[in-house]
Amino acid sequence: MSLDKGFFFRKVHGTRVIPVSLKITIMFVIFILVSNFASNYVNLMTGRSIQFKLMKELLAKDLKDIYNFSNTQYEIYQYNRDKQGTLSNISGKAKYDLKNDKALLLCFSPDGEVLTYASLGQHKNVKIGKETLNKINQNVAKGKKEDFVIGEIGGEEYFGIYKYNEKWNMYLLRAEEMNEFYKESRQNFIFISFFIIGMTILSTIAGVFALRYILRFIGIITNSIMEMVKSTQLQLINLKKAPNDDITYMGIAFNSLSSSIDTLLTIFRKFANKDVVIKAYRDKEILLEGNKRELTILFSDIKGFTFITETLGTDIIKLINMHYDQSIREIVNHDGVIGSIIGDALLAVFGTMDEVSEYNKSYAAVLSAYKLHDVAQSLRDQMSRKRNELLKKKKKLSDEEERVYQAVLLQIGVGIDGGEVFYGNIGSYVRMTNTVIGDNVNSSSRLEGLTRFYKIPVICSEYVKNDIEKNVPKHNISFFEIDQVQVKGKTEGKKIYWPVKNEDMTPKLKKNLLLFSAALMEYYDGNWRKAHSLFAKCDLPPAEVFSDRTRQTCPRNWKGVWAMTTK
Repeated sequence: MSLDKGFFFRKVHGTRVIPVSLKITIMFVIFILVSNFASNYVNLMTGRSIQFKLMKELLAKDLKDIYNFSNTQYEIYQYNRDKQGTLSNISGKAKYDLKNDKALLLCFSPDGEVLTYASLGQHKNVKIGKETLNKINQNVAKGKKEDFVIGEIGGEEYFGIYKYNEKWNMYLLRAEEMNEFYKESRQNFIFISFFIIGMTILSTIAGVFALRYILRFIGIITNSIMEMVKSTQLQLINLKKAPNDDITYMGIAFNSLSSSIDTLLTIFRKFANKDVVIKAYRDKEILLEGNKRELTILFSDIKGFTFITETLGTDIIKLINMHYDQSIREIVNHDGVIGSIIGDALLAVFGTMDEVSEYNKSYAAVLSAYKLHDVAQSLRDQMSRKRNELLKKKKKLSDEEERVYQAVLLQIGVGIDGGEVFYGNIGSYVRMTNTVIGDNVNSSSRLEGLTRFYKIPVICSEYVKNDIEKNVPKHNISFFEIDQVQVKGKTEGKKIYWPVKNEDMTPKLKKNLLLFSAALMEYYDGNWRKAHSLFAKCDLPPAEVFSDRTRQTCPRNWKGVWAMTTK
């Protein structure tokens, strides 16, 4: 499983995974911004409403003063008849009460003619809008000689209070330009908005780190699970120093589940072969299926099992388990799998995991065969030490004790063959088993039986010999042909070999093996008298078999194949 890590994102199989902390942060940032901007906007609108109300009161006051002043100026006008000068006095008086550049005092006739105006700024076109003029004239016609009005003046939107002066037959309008009036509140809104954004950014950064710390065990839990998936090994997540919260509880719950599943997997692995476990993990299912494969089969059997069973009774289970515990470990260590265990017999298969194994299947089988003999020898040595300890205490063992001692001195034989076999699952979806079926499986059992006849520890087929010599450059194993036999139930002869590890090859053993090989060639050629003479000089267990066999006259039509009458 590919896992690319980043500060805010990670990729799992090419899919972006967004951290929960980032999602929570983004969600809260949106909530905070919406909440703060909404609050700021409400404050703005509330402030504008209050500001608008106060301005209306100020406008009314200013207009009242100008109105009274205009009446006074009218009396003066009646005296000096200087209309323009008198109107200029009115605008001059009004100018002192203005605060904003676009604030206006406008004196205009009912037909819209501007008689005079006062302003702190420069106005190129001070003209009352037609809609505004019509609205004022209509209000006056209805008896509203003084009222609040919003309208266009000189192309801009104004609000203000007008009052009709009958003496002058003109309107006095004290007005403020809308945008200018709201400029300060708008600037405040923008300033506060930037402040909110700035504080939100700082809070977001702090929040991300705070949330990452608070939610850090989510990352620890998910990373641990990813490592388990990658290694196909269940482990407990380290929750040391974890806070007392739901995330930790989730980790504890996973550990509990992991422990339960690990127990089940441990049991599963004990009842299923490693290749089956790997396939089940890879395919996520186990099917009733199999295929033809080229494998090597090892068959091991305990000699004298009837005598052992009669002597030990049910205690034989303890003895067998002592032997199998170490034997199976050696087979598994050489990438073999257990085909079946039937009482005193053990069937192992090599080559099922060629894609992950470092061993050649036949080479691994031969090495395992000698390891099985080492295990049996170690068990015999252990029993011999216990016998000696008893002799020190009792001086002599009873007949029953001697019989038990002989029973626990396990002796095994190992036969190895290989070739094309069926390997897979058989049974039903209610209960299935992993098995190997083929002629070579039966052949390995027959070869094991021949170890009792020829009195050698391991016998293998020509397939095993050729496989090792061809594919394992430094195998350090010498193969000595023992015979060419036709086992019971077969119609053709088959060469059998004794694989000897070079490290066990002594000068005496080598001399005897060479002598045995020379005698075997005479035996194959039908020169039984000469072969008998050579076999008699050879100090090997198989030589005794051939010495007895060649005492007779060589049969007619001899082809060098000995037919076995027993299994």
